[in-house]
Amino acid sequence: MATYKLFLAPGDGIGPEVMAEAEKVIAHFNAEGGARFETERGLVGGCAYDAHGASISEADMGRAKAADAVLFGAVGGPKWAGVPYEVRPEAGLLRLRKDLALYANLRPAVCYPALASASSLKAEVIEGLDIVIVRELTGGVYFGEPKEIIDLGNGQKRGIDTQVYDTFEIERIGRVAFDLARKRGNKVTSSEKHNVMKSGVLWKEVMTALHKREFPDVTLEHQLADALGMQLVRWPKQFDVIVTDNLFGDMLSDVAAMLTGSLGMLPSASLGDVDAKTGQRKALYEPVHGSAPDIAGTGAANPIAMIGSLAMCLRYSFGLGEQADRLEAAIASVLAQGLRTRDIAAAGEATISTSAMGNAIVGALKG
Repeated sequence: MATYKLFLAPGDGIGPEVMAEAEKVIAHFNAEGGARFETERGLVGGCAYDAHGASISEADMGRAKAADAVLFGAVGGPKWAGVPYEVRPEAGLLRLRKDLALYANLRPAVCYPALASASSLKAEVIEGLDIVIVRELTGGVYFGEPKEIIDLGNGQKRGIDTQVYDTFEIERIGRVAFDLARKRGNKVTSSEKHNVMKSGVLWKEVMTALHKREFPDVTLEHQLADALGMQLVRWPKQFDVIVTDNLFGDMLSDVAAMLTGSLGMLPSASLGDVDAKTGQRKALYEPVHGSAPDIAGTGAANPIAMIGSLAMCLRYSFGLGEQADRLEAAIASVLAQGLRTRDIAAAGEATISTSAMGNAIVGALKG
């Protein structure tokens, strides 16, 4: 029996609540006996700052590196608004992405048939929606240097963030997008702002050359990021795989999340290169919804994005496609039964708790 090591980092806010439901699913698969999952917990985010004075300790960073994959909850909240910038909760997640070289963020946006009415868009616009945003994760304006605030005197300051991309960074994220498209609808939409940004000019140039050289069988189109945001809410089903940089990917994937009805429905995978010796790649899986401190501790959080992230882990890190398919089918089954957490319920519709939703999904897995 294959054994896989998972490092669990529940984090802050609703992170521990939704992680607990993913752990129920892990326990179910362990009981089935098809594969064995060994889990180890650690602290990332505000909870790590409270315990260690850092957003992730060196010991937990070591555990993350030693694991086959990382399952992550959420970080941040108003409690840590005043901590120094370099140890803010989000710095722990950014370090995990950087140190594990997780440069490719996959964010699927799938509309479950039972939730078509939960979207703010008309049902005919989003029924059958199945797109993936591939976001470059370790470059761009979030990591470019210089990054600073300069005192100019006379009460004036200047904030500086630098957008930087090298050819190899664009090529490797492009390959992820083109490879993924070949397994889906065979279409890639590359997005940037070449009309006002030099990094966008390079991005379009490199993507075009990569397509011509290695992926001529895949359809490639280019759209400016602002226009793509408009098209996502006008007619999202025109897209298959969208590839874009760190900043635009951050924003566009949140737009895509709301197409499905709630941020609580959107999982994600952050992937590194495949290891030539082991055939595995470092990876981190997380829901997109954030820490939601306003509902933390109330039992109202939707665990589906967290459980969906586990399904992505089964598929992309461990090659357990059959288990991933069953888990995603269990989520669809529960939704088809009309079970809803607060965020995806219509006005006046009955809701269930975080724990009850997790129990229902495990129940559907058991059949």
